[in-house]
Amino acid sequence: MATRDTERRYVGSANFALTKAMRERLWQRVQAGKGTPPKGADKNEAEWIKPDLVGRVKTLKREDKLPHATLRAIREE
Repeated sequence: MATRDTERRYVGSANFALTKAMRERLWQRVQAGKGTPPKGADKNEAEWIKPDLVGRVKTLKREDKLPHATLRAIREE
């Protein structure tokens, strides 16, 4: 996951808490819109997509990185 600003800084990964339909739609987007990793990404083996999706993420506490994050929803921007 990366910030929405122009810097596109990597802020961490998240567990998925999506419905089956949402997961399938996300997978189709990943396959169709491969992109480049954001700055500071340490997950080289991950599948990165172009920055046109916004995820709603729940975290346990507010920090610079996403500790114990869960992806709750996705929307196109």
